[in-house]
Amino acid sequence: MNMMTIDGHKAIVHFDPDQGLLRGEFVGLNGGADFYADSVARMRVEGAKSLRLFLKTCRAAGIEPYKSYSGKFQVRVPESLHARAVETAAAEGVSLNQLIQRAIEHEINV
Repeated sequence: MNMMTIDGHKAIVHFDPDQGLLRGEFVGLNGGADFYADSVARMRVEGAKSLRLFLKTCRAAGIEPYKSYSGKFQVRVPESLHARAVETAAAEGVSLNQLIQRAIEHEINV
């Protein structure tokens, strides 16, 4: 995963071939706070600037800068996968929700 933490905030980083630069975009914010640089060291500097400006703009406008998450989301999967997940959950004596939560935790290394 191409992620870096800047001032306690996570940003996804990838190479933008059109610009010939690294591009970072903060996640978990209520708006765009992206930044570009030609090195990892500059990414940290430019990211910190972008984040400061975003947070300052939100404060001035009275906008909550962070997304909120309800803990609920809908996922579409093939019917066969859904059936297998239900069977696996039943065999393990857990709810489908618990099975899916464990799978997500496994994938994001919680």
